[in-house]
Amino acid sequence: MARPVLFSLEDALPLTEPIQQGIGAEQGALEIRRFPDGESYLRVMSAVSDRDCILLVNLAQPDDKILPLLFLAEALRSRGAKRVGLVAPYLSYMRQDKAFQPGEIVTSGIFARLLSSAVDWLVTVDPHLHRYHSLAEIYRIPALAISGTPALQNWIVTQPGALLLVGPDAESRQWVESLARETGQPFIVGDKERYGDRDVRVSLPQDRRIANATAVIVDDIVASGHTVLQSIAALKSAGASRIVCAAVHGVFAENADRKILHAGADQLAVSNSIPGKHCAFDLSPLLLPAIEKLLANRNPTENPHGGGHR
Repeated sequence: MARPVLFSLEDALPLTEPIQQGIGAEQGALEIRRFPDGESYLRVMSAVSDRDCILLVNLAQPDDKILPLLFLAEALRSRGAKRVGLVAPYLSYMRQDKAFQPGEIVTSGIFARLLSSAVDWLVTVDPHLHRYHSLAEIYRIPALAISGTPALQNWIVTQPGALLLVGPDAESRQWVESLARETGQPFIVGDKERYGDRDVRVSLPQDRRIANATAVIVDDIVASGHTVLQSIAALKSAGASRIVCAAVHGVFAENADRKILHAGADQLAVSNSIPGKHCAFDLSPLLLPAIEKLLANRNPTENPHGGGHR
């Protein structure tokens, strides 16, 4: 059987090499650039006929990436690719899952239909499943959402000394409670009130364990960082001696990482789902079994595009 071909839309994605080696894939040769007017130019230089192709795409800041992704998926299929799968460790457009105001567009469903029409399967890590129970509610293709908690847990157990795990809000309780149980560390959960995209308030319970503790703020995503900033302020006020922020996805919009460190965090630790200088733990051991499972799935009823020959 021919080796799968792995294409990356960006140079130096930290997951490219471990995924390529882990599944024995060939690195796809791709030329991608911009015309002077901003349009995308792509050229596929690898043989893909009758082969599985995998797109590894960093979907943070997605608007500049989605058109090249769609163009590439269509080009691979037109060149005879057997199937085209998408590995998007961070999956964008999941937060807007409800119309909170009249006229708001529920972009999560639209984005899901767009990707479902372009690729044959999807693997991601800890998407924002708040009001959806699973990706199957909006994606029409086989879509695996795996948990990054084991990788975060492995990182926590390497940290020296006693820790106090901190969940900033009720949504993070599932994370911090599971991590506390698996690592044997105590935890607390704060209360968050949101007044807007950039206006949140976090309060922590009165707990004497905070004083002089090494507090590890745990969450799935750090995007704008406002929740983390509020949590840092509350921990400092309660006397924490050292503050660490740990999350699966470090989006760090609007220089949020700088703001977090300036506010008093001693360390930032995130996975390599998104390139950056704060990547501290590797998701590839979790992603590889999911990718291999979908590559091994030859059930034609689960391939909505019916292969590459259309």
